[in-house]
Amino acid sequence: MEKKLLLLFVNFGVMPFVLSIFSFIIMITGQDDIMIAALLPLSIGGILVGFFLNKKRAQSGKLTGLFTLYFLPLAYTAVLWAAFMLISGGFYGANSWFYYSLFHLALGPIYFIAMFSGEGRLFLWAPLAYELAFVIGVFIAVLISKVRLAFNRRQLLSVLSVFVLALGTGVAVQWQRSQTVLPSYGFKYGGGYSSTDLTPYEVTNPENKLPKLTEQSTFSIKNPSDMPILDGAEAAFPVYSAFANAAYENIEKESGEAGKIVSFTNTIYAYEHLLAGEVDIYFGAVPSKEQQEMAKEAGKELVMTPIGKEAFVFFVNPSNQVDSLKVSEIKDIYSGKIKNWSKVGGKNKKIIAFQRPKNSGSQTLLEKIMGDTPIMKPLKEDVPEGMGGIIEQVADYRNYDNSIGFSFRFFATGMKANPNIKLLAIDGVEPNPENIASSKYPFTASLYAITLKDNPKPTIQPFLEWMQGPQGQEIVERIGYIKAVK
Repeated sequence: MEKKLLLLFVNFGVMPFVLSIFSFIIMITGQDDIMIAALLPLSIGGILVGFFLNKKRAQSGKLTGLFTLYFLPLAYTAVLWAAFMLISGGFYGANSWFYYSLFHLALGPIYFIAMFSGEGRLFLWAPLAYELAFVIGVFIAVLISKVRLAFNRRQLLSVLSVFVLALGTGVAVQWQRSQTVLPSYGFKYGGGYSSTDLTPYEVTNPENKLPKLTEQSTFSIKNPSDMPILDGAEAAFPVYSAFANAAYENIEKESGEAGKIVSFTNTIYAYEHLLAGEVDIYFGAVPSKEQQEMAKEAGKELVMTPIGKEAFVFFVNPSNQVDSLKVSEIKDIYSGKIKNWSKVGGKNKKIIAFQRPKNSGSQTLLEKIMGDTPIMKPLKEDVPEGMGGIIEQVADYRNYDNSIGFSFRFFATGMKANPNIKLLAIDGVEPNPENIASSKYPFTASLYAITLKDNPKPTIQPFLEWMQGPQGQEIVERIGYIKAVK
């Protein structure tokens, strides 16, 4: 018994540790593909170890009783992986995988890189690569020795059954997760906050495409310290950046300060900054219930100044046969009641309904549409975070032929124009400028400049009045929104 345990320790402890050190060196010296850098040495090394450490045993017939033993690590890995897949729900970014690595301490160097780089697949494939390769090496040794191998078939079948069942359990968890979690898509711009490039709308960009007034602005602020600090939703950035470009004198020359005065940290963070007094004016849609509650808890009264109109639109792939949905059908889709396009006049395909993060402007409007109808859990994605690890976040829209997503009309057709999407009519009404201006389109929304009532900065109120005046509304319209004031 002691000899068998020693064999297991050497073959599946010491040797894979040596190989994992070798893999670690390869991974930190420039090999871009971490999976190849980790698995190739383990696979080749596993075959060589299995062959050379068992060649003499195979020739002498001493492998009897050891052959089944060599399959135990495979079953161990499969059971351990399945257990942690169940514990983590298949999310490789969960803290529980650290404890998993303690049960495979020989592969610690590789798991360190796996956790650092967000390559969770190595938790399974690193040990399996070595253990399978080791068994292959043993098989080769047996074939070369030409000695008939005797082993307990019942024991081997039991071990293999455990291996297959455990592996199947882990795969089932992974498959179940794949129904609601997509591969990483991520945000590329704005420090990870934005899904589109905002550079064309930045005041410091000399080639920006912000609209210029035909006449000199009737309102202006000279001193940077008097300029209200602006922040807001991604879709609103061009509007408030254009306001600043027109009313803040020489803002484009305030190289270090311009980014602080006209900032973008997205809806969720910008709203928090407003309540904290770090931002003077927040631009976006109506705050969510949670955000309104945050204001109450902070003892702050919000002042909402409408500066434009916009359409909240739903869109699909152009190949989708559906051109219009009823409000009731939108609610049924996003509650999970309708799951197939055939139920609303489309093809017999599963509906992939994308959402936006909680408390974002567009998600807040979806919640408003849904009313008391519960919204189903959103699709998510695993995203590499910073210097390593994985976070889980709401998945950004993917233009699959059976997808549906939502946004603001200007964002979907202007800022992030995509010719491969089709805007849906709602109750037969198209989201065009005429229907938005008349509010005939059911999901017409207002764009607000939101301030705190107790903010003492004297330039805020005249700035808001200017936004609602002829020049401010000219900018709103030329950007691509609809005027709030006719």
